[in-house]
Formats: sequence, C-alpha cells, structure tokens
Amino acid sequence: MIEARKETNMQYRVRAGRSSAGLGLFAEEAIPKGKRIIEYVGNILTDVSDEDTPNNLYIFNISKHVDIDGSPRWNIARYANHSCRPNAESEIKKGHVWLVAKRNIAPGEEICYDYGKEYWNEYIKPKGCRCVKCEEKREKQKEKEKTGE
Repeated sequence: MIEARKETNMQYRVRAGRSSAGLGLFAEEAIPKGKRIIEYVGNILTDVSDEDTPNNLYIFNISKHVDIDGSPRWNIARYANHSCRPNAESEIKKGHVWLVAKRNIAPGEEICYDYGKEYWNEYIKPKGCRCVKCEEKREKQKEKEKTGE
C-alpha cells in the first residue's frame, strides 16, 4: 500500500440510498453528459495479487501494478452499481478513476456503470444481474409465462 486517497472529489452532489441492487449512488442535482461526477477513491495497492484481496468486490484495477481498494465507507463512489444500460462510465486519468456521465442524468436518478466483462462473469452472472434493465426483462418474461405466450 502506498497511499490512502480519502478525499472524495465530488463534482456534483450525490448520495447513497436504497436501490434494486441494495445500496446505490443517486444524483442530487442534474448532471450534464460528459461531466465528471465523482472520483473512486480508497487505499492504493501496488503489486498485490488476487489472493491478497479475497472476496473484496471493491478493487478497481488501474494498471498492471496498481489497484484501488474502494471498500472503505468514506468512498461514496463505491455505491455506484453495475448496469447493463449504464448512464455513466469509468475513466482512468493519471492514476485517478472518475465516473463520467454518458448522458444527462436527472436529479434522483441512480448512477450506474458497466463493471466490465471479467467482473460480470465472475460475480454478477452466477447470481443474476439486478440492474433495472435486467429486472424489467425478467418481469416481462414472467408475464409471458403467465399468459402462456
């Protein structure tokens, strides 16, 4: 560990709250497309293997040798959930990870981004995705099964 980035650099007001996937990150004000929302912060880990961080779902890989352990609760960006139809994306610039709006985000809307194929396959796929898009798809499937279509 080389440093702990504790200062969450927030460009827009956001809050943690209840979502379909547990806790989520929500916009408290309008966020325009292309704007940085919040920085993903935490303990900076160097040359750490997966075996050294078992079951830590908040590791964000920055490079081959550097990761951010975003598990501390002071990292409010950790509450941004995965979505198959995200309104934000992660951007790595000079060793910092930002969540950036892919489209205009309305106040009260949950901020979500795609966690990537590796994370999806390892953690989300075995349990099933709980993003809004996938929940809607499951509900439509249930309705079809009820009506016998």
